[in-house]
Amino acid sequence: MKHYYFFLVLLLFNSCQYFEKQVPSEKELLNKELKAINWKEVDEYPSFVDCEKLENKSQRQLCFFEFLTELIQQKLTSDTLSILYPELDTIEVKVTIFPNAKMKFEPQFPKDSVAYDTIKIDSILHARLVDFPKVNPAIKRGIPVKTQFILPVILKVE
Repeated sequence: MKHYYFFLVLLLFNSCQYFEKQVPSEKELLNKELKAINWKEVDEYPSFVDCEKLENKSQRQLCFFEFLTELIQQKLTSDTLSILYPELDTIEVKVTIFPNAKMKFEPQFPKDSVAYDTIKIDSILHARLVDFPKVNPAIKRGIPVKTQFILPVILKVE
C-alpha cells in the first residue's frame, strides 16, 4: 500500500508539469490578432438607406456605388464643366467617407494634366457636390471607419 501512495504522489507531482503551459501575454495576443485582420477590406461598405434594404452584401455594395455615381453625375451635368472643357467627358472623383458620415470629393487628374485648370474644376466640384442623402460609413469589426475610392463619373451622356 505504501508503494501505491508513493506512486500516486509521484504521478500527481509529475502530472503538474503538463499543466504548466506558458500563457501568452496580452500584448502578444493583441499583436497576433492585429496581424490576422485584413485592414484593406471592410466588413460592410458604406451605404445609403435605400441600399440597406437589400439582403446580399455584394448587392448593397453595388447599389451604393451606382447610386452615388448617379447622384454625382446629376449634380455635374448641368454645370459649366462641359462648357469650359467640352473635350472632358469623364472625370475621376476620389470619394472619402469619414467615420462620422461626412463626405469629401476630390477630382483626380493625370500627372501630365496641364490642359485643365485643376483649381477651377476642384472648386466646381466642391460647390456642386453638396446636400447628399445621409450615408452610413463603412464598418470594420463593428466600428465605423474611413474609406476612400475613386469613381469614374461620365459628364457627357448622349
